[in-house]
Amino acid sequence: MNSFTKILWVLFFVGINPLQAQQLTQTIRGTVIDQITKAPMPGATVMIMGSDPVIGITTDVAGDFKITALPLGSYSLKVSFMGFKEIIFPKVQLNSGKEVVLTIPLEEDITQIDEFVVTATDKDRTINDMIQVSGRTFSVEEARKFAAAVNDPGRMAASFSGVTSTDDGNNNISIRGNSPNGLLWRMEGIEIPNPNHFVNPGTSGGGVSILSSQLLANSDFLTGAFPAEYGNALSGVFDLSLRKGNNENQEFTLQAGFLGLDVAAEGPIAKNYKGSYLINYRYSTLSLLSKIGLPLGDFVTNFQDLSFNVYLPTGPKSTITLFGFGGLSDQDGDALTDSLEWQSEGDRYGSTFFSNTGAVGIKHSYILNEANFLQTTVLASGKLWVLQSIGWMIICSFRIVFMKTTAIQKSH
Repeated sequence: MNSFTKILWVLFFVGINPLQAQQLTQTIRGTVIDQITKAPMPGATVMIMGSDPVIGITTDVAGDFKITALPLGSYSLKVSFMGFKEIIFPKVQLNSGKEVVLTIPLEEDITQIDEFVVTATDKDRTINDMIQVSGRTFSVEEARKFAAAVNDPGRMAASFSGVTSTDDGNNNISIRGNSPNGLLWRMEGIEIPNPNHFVNPGTSGGGVSILSSQLLANSDFLTGAFPAEYGNALSGVFDLSLRKGNNENQEFTLQAGFLGLDVAAEGPIAKNYKGSYLINYRYSTLSLLSKIGLPLGDFVTNFQDLSFNVYLPTGPKSTITLFGFGGLSDQDGDALTDSLEWQSEGDRYGSTFFSNTGAVGIKHSYILNEANFLQTTVLASGKLWVLQSIGWMIICSFRIVFMKTTAIQKSH
């Protein structure tokens, strides 16, 4: 072994030791806001529970916080502010290559007592303060980790008390014995059409959810005793919230699973601007497999979907949000050419099924004062359902909904 080779070996072993000791870290950041007025809350305390030594920070004048250099893993955040109820934000999953950006609402505490004990539980408080009973918050992490949930809120909810699945082949759920068709879907405070692939007219479920977990924030699920704002609900409510994109750094995510191939992108709209975008596209795994020639049986199932959320601050007190989703799904079946294999009338005919759904909305939010908040939303949605077997059946619908909501003044 010559001298040059020896030098290379020494440099190799010297350089590899720091690499082995390096620990991957990531950042948790976000904004703390008033739950009623949506105003930012400067001076709120954000702490990492269970950290030793204690890791914490206070929000700046814009209500923003940033905790950097955290080792990858799962964390629980405790957020507090004088005059507001302390909140536990549980099971925040920190992964490499992607910052966690949160929006944390705090509820005003109007009860004054000398001494109190807070017992933290994960899911006993809903995001909507008007929900008093029969409601719970579910997180994206739950939809990812529940057995057989496959990132689908509908399938995840089948594991909740009083909820049961009506069919293994789709995500229809029955709540306390009610019909699955009585379930109401809402997004960003306004009603939306059934956000699932392979749906039938008048139903509230389908084969696969259109909405990717990449886009969802913590949301509410109600099983009864609905507040007045959920006037069209008979069985249950999924009140979905969308998360904001990273407004500081560009991030891209690619994930492949049994259901589909997901591609997501998020980042700031412009430099030194708090606005952000978040967009996700998914294509069916089964469609990809069929295109490369793998045998998948008599029926070929295809779907693809696109969802987005664009956050645009227009001033210190007002914001505009553009959001929406769209899904294309179809299933083609061939007739049996051998008459000896016919077992029913349907075996003689091929079939084609289309189920396309979409919605796009714009929301304007304005903080009137310390106690009042105004929100205006316009949503346009449409769906096309086609079944062709012996004959054709086509159902189309389109609607525009205008909704204006003014928050009730805080009580003191």
